Amino acid sequence: MTHIAGPDTEAHIGPGAAPAEARCAGAWTLRGIAPLEARLDAFSWPPAGELSIDCSGIAAMDTSGAWLLHRTVRALEQRGRSVRVLGLRAEFDALLKLIASRAAATRTGAAPAPSVLEAFGRQRWIGLLDMLDMLAFLGETAIVALRSLAQARRIRWRPVLHNLQTGGFEALPITGLLSFLLGIVIAYQGAEQLRRFGANIYVADLVGLSMVRELSPLMTAIIVAGRSGSAYTAQIGTMKVTEEIDALRTIGVAPIELLVLPKVLALAIALPLLTVYTDVMGILGGMVMARAQLDVSYATFLDRLDDAISLTSYMIGVGKAPVFAAIIALVGCHQGFQVSGSADSVGRRTTTSVVQAIFLVIVTDALFSIVFSWLGI
Repeated sequence: MTHIAGPDTEAHIGPGAAPAEARCAGAWTLRGIAPLEARLDAFSWPPAGELSIDCSGIAAMDTSGAWLLHRTVRALEQRGRSVRVLGLRAEFDALLKLIASRAAATRTGAAPAPSVLEAFGRQRWIGLLDMLDMLAFLGETAIVALRSLAQARRIRWRPVLHNLQTGGFEALPITGLLSFLLGIVIAYQGAEQLRRFGANIYVADLVGLSMVRELSPLMTAIIVAGRSGSAYTAQIGTMKVTEEIDALRTIGVAPIELLVLPKVLALAIALPLLTVYTDVMGILGGMVMARAQLDVSYATFLDRLDDAISLTSYMIGVGKAPVFAAIIALVGCHQGFQVSGSADSVGRRTTTSVVQAIFLVIVTDALFSIVFSWLGI
């Protein structure tokens, strides 16, 4: 019998009781894999015919040992031998089968494609797990927020002000420009129809009400989701890859308190202010186009605007903004914490963050419209 001295227990392979039988025993683990591999290469196998490998004596086996056994069996099969592996413990047998399946997938170039039903079920299951994880993240953030509000000294105002600048002040140019152009487009598209009926003055109603109640908060939230929500995911995701999140936990700093809460507070302050700003810029764009296309003076436009927009419509538009802000910040931060291991994961999670945030903002806006219609406001 050929012996191999292993680090924990003796690992060996030798002839069994029958002529066409080999017996394996000991610890087939990484620590003794090199001498075991050398002994296997030099081992004198029984004569041609059906061969049985008795593995009942194997006391320990890890992935490297299972791979070595699989490689040996496959090499014998390629020589035309019929090989049976006997007596292997259940957990070792499962590991050997896993190695064999992965090796087969590698040889064929790809794993077998799942069926349509299997792929659909897997996607739904992953979606359900993501939703449950998001709810857990939302609950944890709510607990941290309530604790911080109860003890105001725990709020980190410097990160709040920094995020207020990056997410609010620095977003003024792009949100203002797009809202101004949107006001021009609405007035331009409505001008021809209003001119046909001699209702030029009602361009103020069209531009003012649509911008204040719906388009300004919605478009501002979409722009901020693409601009700030993606930045939140990329920042936290990069910290996750470089293990800075683990370092914060090690020194006793809660990542949610340091990274998430300031972003939520800052965006909840910034987005309503941005909405008011985009209201003004959108109406200004509508005024310019109304003057150019319908000969409606600025004074006449503003006078009609005072009658067209009620305080309720204005407050509905501004009131949506904090809800949209919470959605954007929470989705962006949550996706950042889901990053795992590589720059590719950061990119995928950033894309997912923007898509999810915009989708949830639009769905929430639709729900607001249904509720307000039901309430008659």
